[in-house]
Amino acid sequence: MTEFAALLQPDKGEAARAVHIVDAAGHDAWLKAQPPRARAAAAAQGFAAKPGDRAILPADEADGWSVAVGVAKADTLTPWCLADAAGGLPEGRYRLVDTAPGAGALGWLLAQHRFTRYRAADATEGPRVLLTPDAAHIAETVRIAESVALVRDMVNTAPEDMGPAAIEAAVRALAEMVGGHVGVVSGADLERDYPMVHAVGRAAGKGREPRLVSLEWGNPAHPRVAIVGKGVCFDSGGLDIKSAAGMRLMKKDMGGAAHALALARLVTTGHLPVRLHLLIPAVENAVAGNAFRPGDVLKSRKGPSVEVSNTDAEGRLILGDALARAFEEQPALTIDFATLTGAARVALGPDLPALFANDDALAADLLAAGAAVGDPVWRLPLWDGYDEMLKSDIADIDNAPEGGMAGAVTAALFLRKFVPEGAAWAHFDTFAWRPSARPGRPKGGEALGLRAAWAMLRARYGAAA
Repeated sequence: MTEFAALLQPDKGEAARAVHIVDAAGHDAWLKAQPPRARAAAAAQGFAAKPGDRAILPADEADGWSVAVGVAKADTLTPWCLADAAGGLPEGRYRLVDTAPGAGALGWLLAQHRFTRYRAADATEGPRVLLTPDAAHIAETVRIAESVALVRDMVNTAPEDMGPAAIEAAVRALAEMVGGHVGVVSGADLERDYPMVHAVGRAAGKGREPRLVSLEWGNPAHPRVAIVGKGVCFDSGGLDIKSAAGMRLMKKDMGGAAHALALARLVTTGHLPVRLHLLIPAVENAVAGNAFRPGDVLKSRKGPSVEVSNTDAEGRLILGDALARAFEEQPALTIDFATLTGAARVALGPDLPALFANDDALAADLLAAGAAVGDPVWRLPLWDGYDEMLKSDIADIDNAPEGGMAGAVTAALFLRKFVPEGAAWAHFDTFAWRPSARPGRPKGGEALGLRAAWAMLRARYGAAA
């Protein structure tokens, strides 16, 4: 993983190139205050201080150049306003003129992250170090960057290398780093105790067997927080097999697990005073002679029987069993992440995770937190009127209502069947993918909703140590 801590350093007055932060409102006054050579260079480069604009400004000495960066508001830096500069400037040290990087430091770090598991990094690309007077916030910014990068790297990893065993290994690595107890349920125990997890994953080959992976961490006297992540390591669709186009990105169907693990990392490394319970049902939805079938009726851990109308609606099945387990411990709060429905993407596009919550205060806190940290989410309704769509002729619940209408809502309503009355629960239907690149946000795996959830937890349970 990128050594983010080396890229954000406390400013001790060492030599560094100046970075002028300029917005359109202050552009004329700023330009007027510059020496003639700098004004001419800014004009020649078309610098108008629009977001994304950048200009190199010469000085009297040959190597004394500085940089001007355009932003939306010079007094309110956003997470991605420095990302384009960080991704395009030469190697060296930089400091902002008359301001601290604040939120912009995150984009500075992530713009320099590269996924290099399958190809070498560009040897000519050196680090761009940002000096900040706000040394107290360096550690938190670095931890958030590391957690976002964890999601990106896990989702970008080829499915051959990111099976259920690899997810288990990632959970064990976190436990080893922070101290915590890992539990794994597999084989006959999984079939007995988590029958829907077992049914979805039983067709996968040797070495890719399904499992329920959990991590317990923290003081038992603290409020219990459960984090659940959908870990479908590859989704063929099962016997309701996807098309080639539909299957192409299904390595990202464990994106919910990656988000859950990354949030658990923030909670534990931030020493949040909670009792964490992380649960990841990890499976591959494969095609084989023993695959579960359309028309099968599955038992669930909680009790309700589930008729399988579509084997490609498998994520809600494994989450149902995992949520049932989480609520057995009576957590104060439960959050789940899942790349659950295409319907959420049709409704909200790739940038906005759909948020469902059965508690208005919790939903409001998540929305406010997302807005504050530049990680927006959008609430969709748990509409009681659509509960009837989940009715089955032969079982308690149908996993995939016909017609596809309100698909994200009915999927969330399915999960709600496994949530006890009165328990606080939030569900993120996230894409975990960026279809095109933006500064600091390359095409590929992406953390969407992670920072919003972390900001909410910090606000609710106390700032990280």
